Amino acid sequence: MEDLIRALQIFAKYDKPALPTSCEHDALYVHIEADKVTDDDKRDLLAYGFDVDKPLNNFYSTRFGSA
Repeated sequence: MEDLIRALQIFAKYDKPALPTSCEHDALYVHIEADKVTDDDKRDLLAYGFDVDKPLNNFYSTRFGSA
């Protein structure tokens, strides 16, 4: 749970979308534009279980997502 909270705190630095997340096919998606996130934060997000979805330019986690 702490890793999810830390990841969400990083995402909150970049944007405040009205609909920030969605789940699909056992993945949690966070709708923050990946190209706006620093490499350091991307590295931390990866450690917390989030990776970049390059075609969608956002983030996803199979660790926290379940549909």
